[in-house]
Amino acid sequence: MYVVGLMSGTSGDGVDAALVEMTGRGRTFKARTLAAHTVAYPRSLQQRILSASVSGTVAEVCHLNVLLGEWFAKAALQVIRQAKLQPEDVALIGSHGQTLHHLPHGIPVPGVGAIRSTLQIAEPAVIAERTGITTVANFRTRDMAAGGQGAPLAPLAHALLMKHARRSRLIVNLGGISNVTYVPRGGDLATVQAFDTGPANMVLDSLMARLTDGRLSMDRGGKLAMKGQVDPQVLKKLLAHPFLSQRPPKSTGREAFGPELIDVLLSIQQQRGLSIEDLLATCSLWTAKAVGTARRWIKGEIDEVVVGGGGVRNRAIMTHLAAVFAPVPVTTFDAIGWDSKSFEAVAFALLAYHTVTGQWGNLPSVTGATHPVILGTIVPNGPRWRESLPSR
Repeated sequence: MYVVGLMSGTSGDGVDAALVEMTGRGRTFKARTLAAHTVAYPRSLQQRILSASVSGTVAEVCHLNVLLGEWFAKAALQVIRQAKLQPEDVALIGSHGQTLHHLPHGIPVPGVGAIRSTLQIAEPAVIAERTGITTVANFRTRDMAAGGQGAPLAPLAHALLMKHARRSRLIVNLGGISNVTYVPRGGDLATVQAFDTGPANMVLDSLMARLTDGRLSMDRGGKLAMKGQVDPQVLKKLLAHPFLSQRPPKSTGREAFGPELIDVLLSIQQQRGLSIEDLLATCSLWTAKAVGTARRWIKGEIDEVVVGGGGVRNRAIMTHLAAVFAPVPVTTFDAIGWDSKSFEAVAFALLAYHTVTGQWGNLPSVTGATHPVILGTIVPNGPRWRESLPSR
C-alpha cells in the first residue's frame, strides 16, 4: 500500500511530503520511504500563518484553511511524481495540517467540564478533491476527546520504525518545538514515553526574522550561534521557564514560546548589550538543555540519542546536545536509515494507514488519554473508496 504523509510544523515554513510503502500489521508492520519532498511557503504566506496563529480573524482562518489545502495537495502530487507513480497508484494521504493553535490544558466551562482544544488547518476535502485520493486528517482531536493532549503523536512511528533489539533509544525531534520519545529495547509500546521538552527552531527562527527585519528566516547551520558567547544569567532565566519543570504528559507550542517570549528576549538583549550571535548561542544551549530535562522523567537507561527534524542541521544545537548527553552517543535519523526532515510526514502516513485499517494510533501513556482510539477524519475519494484499501 502506497501512502503519502503531509506535515507542516509550528515554524510554518512549508509542507514536508513523504511517499511511503507500507505492509503488514502489528509485529509484521514494515515501512520504507520511496520519495520525500518539501514545498516551501513564500515568506508572505509564512507570515500570514504565524500572524493568524496569534491574532487571526475568523475570515483570515477561513481563507487560510482552503488556501493551505491547495498547498498540501500540491505537495502530495509533487512527491507522487518524484516517486514516478500516478495518483491512482496511491491509496491514501495522511495530512497533519498546519497547527494554528493548541490548548492542551482544559479550560473549565460550567456544566461541561474542562475543554481541551486544538486547531489544524489545510482543508482535507480540498486535498482529496485535487488528488483524487482518500485523505485522513484531524488526527489530534479524537485523542483530546478521550482526555488526552492530542500530542505528541509521532511516538507510535518512532517505536515501530526506530526500535532496536539491544539498545534503548531517546528519539529527539527538533522542529519548531522539541520533543522526545523514549523507545526501550525491543520497542515495547506499553513502556514508551514521550512528551514535548520546549523550544527549538521556533525561537531561533523568530529571533532571526525579527533581528534582520525579515531578511533572514533562520540561522542556517547554526553559523551565527557558533560564533557567539552564551550569557549565563540569561540562560539561567530561560531554564526557569515553567514548562521545562512541568511533569509529563505535556505538550506546547507557539502559545508558550511565540511572540511574547521573543519580545522578552529582545528586551533582554538590549538591556545586556548582547550581539545577535550571543543571543542565538544562548538560546541554542537552552534548546539542548531543555531536551536534557527529559532524563528527569525517563524510566530506564538511555543507550543512544537519535536526533531528527530541521534542527539536526544546526551545528550549535547538535554540539550542545552531545555535551548534555555525554557519554551517551548522539546520532541522527539519517544515520539509522530515515530522513531527518521528512520523518514526521512518514509518521502521519503511518497514522493514516492505522486509521483505515482499524488500528488505534495514540499512546495513552504519552498523551494522557483514558484509552487508545482510532484517530482522524476520513474524506473518501468516491463511493467506492474502500476498494483501494487493503483488507484488514
